[in-house]
Amino acid sequence: MQFLEKVKLIKKEEPVMAKNPEDFPVYWFENSDSVSRRFQFESDGHLSMKVVDDARPVPQKMVESFLNKFFPSGYPYSVNEGYLRYTQFRALQHFSSAALSVLSTQSLLFAAGLRPTPAQATVVSWILKDGMQHVGKLICSNLGARMDSEPKRWRILADVLYDFGTALELVSPLCPHLFLEMAGLGNFAKGMATVAARATRLPIYSSFAKEGNLSDIFAKGEAISTLFNVAGIGAGIQLASTICSSMEGKLVVGSILSVVHVLSVVEQMRGVPINTLNPQRTALIVANFLKTGKVPSPPDLRFQEDLMFPERPIQEAGNVKVGRALHKAVKPSEVQKLKQVFIEEKFLLSHGKSWTDMVLEHDATGEDALRGWLVAAYAKSMKKIYNDTDDIILQDAYDKMNDVFNPFLSQVQAKGWYTDRFLDGTGTRFAW
Repeated sequence: MQFLEKVKLIKKEEPVMAKNPEDFPVYWFENSDSVSRRFQFESDGHLSMKVVDDARPVPQKMVESFLNKFFPSGYPYSVNEGYLRYTQFRALQHFSSAALSVLSTQSLLFAAGLRPTPAQATVVSWILKDGMQHVGKLICSNLGARMDSEPKRWRILADVLYDFGTALELVSPLCPHLFLEMAGLGNFAKGMATVAARATRLPIYSSFAKEGNLSDIFAKGEAISTLFNVAGIGAGIQLASTICSSMEGKLVVGSILSVVHVLSVVEQMRGVPINTLNPQRTALIVANFLKTGKVPSPPDLRFQEDLMFPERPIQEAGNVKVGRALHKAVKPSEVQKLKQVFIEEKFLLSHGKSWTDMVLEHDATGEDALRGWLVAAYAKSMKKIYNDTDDIILQDAYDKMNDVFNPFLSQVQAKGWYTDRFLDGTGTRFAW
């Protein structure tokens, strides 16, 4: 066939018409409870639904089903860094705590002259714990501000208190004549621990919320706790019937479980990226900024925190202490002089021999605390270099802080730190 004939044949062919989008079927997929469904509008307008065959391997189905039930929706993208580590050690903590509770309650009832079965000990443990919880609430009611400032520390102390109460219950058969004293003190400590643990739960969960999903994180965290509490109770019942049927077995296994319990909660707290400003985190932010010129994010800073002694001053940040009363921190003769230096500020600084006191006004925010910390840190470093008087050094440090504060604050807020409040616990503040 000649070339011209081929061209003529092509011209005679009908052009291919594009299909109207309305001719295509309208369908979509929906996922709910790990089941995928295909929905489609038929030509007559009716909506049809078909379950899509799941070709995933059985182990993958089980893992994804577990994640859907016990982890927030959208995990891991819907939570902040450290959530998995926190959850792993929280599961271990609740498992060991529940097993330890069964053993301690069985010992407590032995000391009272009873011989309960492991199942009976499990039931009674809930009654004793709930009864003392009300007393613990009254004692802990005045500690809420401190828990807001240092939730990690108080969460660890809560579990130490719990294990102290449990230890008293475990050894109660060795001194049955002191049954009421040991049972009362042990359950009192456990009641306080329960309140402290619950009071610190919200700030810890809030630190992981990334997409406004605090309720989801809270619900899934409680699901994890319940699951491993039940598993721990089962393990405790088994141990109480076998290895821990003797007092020696209880002491050995109880000690091991207690160590696992406390270490688990310590590791949990190391993984929590809290973004509120308290004295320790503020000092660490300033120290890192002066050393590297950069501000660490909450996930970066979490491993630098001292969980047990957070009030210890940090030398690189000016050895600042917050919370002392104005009349104790500043000499009366210096109040007016410091007020003139910091005339537009909501803080006063007083340099002592071992540390620098910072006293905040009643409405001071995290930004005010950052300003004061920078001044104290600059003044401390200048003292090592210059031989000027304290007044001149303080004024120079204040001027230097004003020069760098705006870009510094921008870094702090860009890293995710919440600067609208400063949580100094029960620190004393003043007003002019």
